Amino acid sequence: MGQQPEVLIQGGNTTLGTSGKAKVILEWTASPSPIDASCFMLGPSGTVSSDAHFIFYNQPRSPLGDVELTASSERASVFEVDLAALKAGHVEKFVFAAVLDGSGTFGDVQGFSVKVECAGRTITCPFAGTDKEAALVLAEIYLYKESVKLRAVGKGFDGGLGPLAKSFGVDVEGDSEQNERADDPSAVAPAASSTVEETPEQPLGRIDLLKKKVAISLEKKQIARQKAKVAVVFDASGSMNKLYKNGTVQRAFERILAIAANMDDDGTLDVWMFALEFVRAAPAHVSDYEGYVNRVYPFKGAGGRNNEPAVMQDVIQKFTVEDSDPSIPVYVVFFSDGGVAETKKISRLLIESSLHPIFWQFVGLGEANYGVLRKLDDLPGRMVDNAGFFALDDIDTVGDEELYDRLFEEFPDWLREVKAKNILRE
Repeated sequence: MGQQPEVLIQGGNTTLGTSGKAKVILEWTASPSPIDASCFMLGPSGTVSSDAHFIFYNQPRSPLGDVELTASSERASVFEVDLAALKAGHVEKFVFAAVLDGSGTFGDVQGFSVKVECAGRTITCPFAGTDKEAALVLAEIYLYKESVKLRAVGKGFDGGLGPLAKSFGVDVEGDSEQNERADDPSAVAPAASSTVEETPEQPLGRIDLLKKKVAISLEKKQIARQKAKVAVVFDASGSMNKLYKNGTVQRAFERILAIAANMDDDGTLDVWMFALEFVRAAPAHVSDYEGYVNRVYPFKGAGGRNNEPAVMQDVIQKFTVEDSDPSIPVYVVFFSDGGVAETKKISRLLIESSLHPIFWQFVGLGEANYGVLRKLDDLPGRMVDNAGFFALDDIDTVGDEELYDRLFEEFPDWLREVKAKNILRE
């Protein structure tokens, strides 16, 4: 009997061989319109080094033959990938995507999955789209330290093939000079080997894509150039256990990390997790986000009931005593799934912290008891309104653009107020 296929869930990753060929198969059983499959060969900047490194139906082979679209039909597309290209430094990552060329969304596509065959293994990544998505970034093969790895991404993208290609640095207009260079492998500018050696070879594509969406939301809110210290606090009480195990917390962490990568003065994200006790985790960076949550959770004291005041006090201690800078605002995203009971203590801490440039964005996970958090706009005694709150039934079903727009809903007004009252001293 043959070896059973391995199943890689969305957000998961696995190690592949460091050499040889991998076959990447996108397949489905039914679709409302044709599906265009593509592969983006990304360099250190998270973009293609030339348009010739965008592989799709009209350009099925890369200049050096590292990636080739070998078959395409009404129910499947097949790519062959040379893993040795990642070690050689020609490219740092292969990103595979699919776009509906016509009506419908991926919620209408049936039986969609990505299958990777490599070194005698078969790895299946099943995906289920929603009625909002006409494009999906599916999977990426990348070099992580000395290992070649596969990650199941499965995130929607707002737009068709053109906008998707443009987000990875492809010139969708395509002037004649660039087209001539694309046909000439000798004219392609490969990533310099010295750059590859000096730059940590990490899987940055997921965060790079999210950063673009953060930037769009910041631009809409007219705070595109705003710098801030960014922090995230995750509820780790017993009722959150499932969300840690199924990867929801890791995916939420990555979405907030993209905010830090955009806004934070040093590009790092400060992270806390709390239950009855709390842990102040090592700061996160885009170079080490893979598996970050699993490295921290479970911690001593995880599970049981939640104790918001203790962790809030530590956040305030961090940014008003240990790392105080009245010229840089602090933006804190605080995730909780309810059970908020310490109304007086939480209110006191919000009142105290309103004297400092700290903004609290509380996010409820599910419909639950959020106590004082639902009444933040009416909380008296504060120098400024320094907090916002909204609840989500299921954060994984909320698109990135919508999430970022909601996260930044009240932050701009708070910025104007703390500047006017000299709490934030420019």
